Amino acid sequence: MDFKDSIQQLSERIAKQQDAIVTEEGTKNAFIMPMIAALGYDIFNPFEVVPELDCDLIKKKGEKIDYAIMKEENPILLIECKHCKQDLNLHDTQLQKYFVASKARFGVLTNGIEYRFYTDLDKPNIMDEKPFLVVNMLALTDADVEQLKKFSKSYYNEEEILSTANELKYAISIKSILNNEFKQPSPDFVRLLAKQAYDGQITQKIIEQFTPIIKRSVQSIINDTISDRLNVAIKTNDDKTKQEEDSTQNAKEELPDGVVFSDRDSGIVTTQEEIDAYNIIRSILRKSIDAQRITYKDNKTYFVVNIDNGYWWICRFYFGSRKKQICFPTDNYKSKEMFEIETIDDIFNYEDKLIESLKMALRE
Repeated sequence: MDFKDSIQQLSERIAKQQDAIVTEEGTKNAFIMPMIAALGYDIFNPFEVVPELDCDLIKKKGEKIDYAIMKEENPILLIECKHCKQDLNLHDTQLQKYFVASKARFGVLTNGIEYRFYTDLDKPNIMDEKPFLVVNMLALTDADVEQLKKFSKSYYNEEEILSTANELKYAISIKSILNNEFKQPSPDFVRLLAKQAYDGQITQKIIEQFTPIIKRSVQSIINDTISDRLNVAIKTNDDKTKQEEDSTQNAKEELPDGVVFSDRDSGIVTTQEEIDAYNIIRSILRKSIDAQRITYKDNKTYFVVNIDNGYWWICRFYFGSRKKQICFPTDNYKSKEMFEIETIDDIFNYEDKLIESLKMALRE
């Protein structure tokens, strides 16, 4: 199993098991130790992983770092662990004390779900206040996996990580700033753009006039980008389907009308109607979440719309030849409710249900 598969498998495990973890030790055993192992370190080898490491500068009895990853008898990565339901914002100062007392260049604060990576870019041996990398195991991206891979035993290179850490740190900050500006443009942001579109003096009245215009314009750009990516994704899926058919049948075989993908071995048939229904879901929910996080998986008997290709689903479609049904989870996935629809346009009538299911999936 390669590194990416190991990390994705761990992500799926976390999604299924997080509600069953009731202690910090349980978090370590179920989530954090498997992550250390996935990075290629032997958790039972004291030359590679040291639990409960004492730090020389810490005088208070019982103050120990949960894990230290070692290389050539020196710590290279400190890991401070918390329970999987703990807010990490309440615990970053504790890691700072360990960091200053160690020769390690990197520190990690984690609750087994979110991993925050720190170093000392601002002042030598003083841990930065902000992490240069944040990875959420329930919302993994390919970029996250590649950054995690740099900390694995086989690929670890301190200088290479430090060379990109500064850029990553500011990228996180800028992304947060832009996200806030796009949601609610500040007067300075409005003034900056208005100067390029308006010839007169930028007064408070002009700022108030341009604020909603800029907000709508930004949303329009985002919507256009989403639409373009959807078209590319559908085209890519069609191309992939064609390649798979050519390789298995040694001849081009046209799909029936209304079918965009068919797998003879699994019996899965994806129809254009299902893809259209999926796109309707995205159009409804993109006001509440980045549309790229809304994904789907087709099964033999139903089509499911979920978050980040993960375990938590928003709705399911059952599109038969005689009737169409849409299904929503209820009671924190302990049960579900089904509704019959005549056409996929009826999905718009269930906007409240979709938003409720989205909130449930994000909570989980």
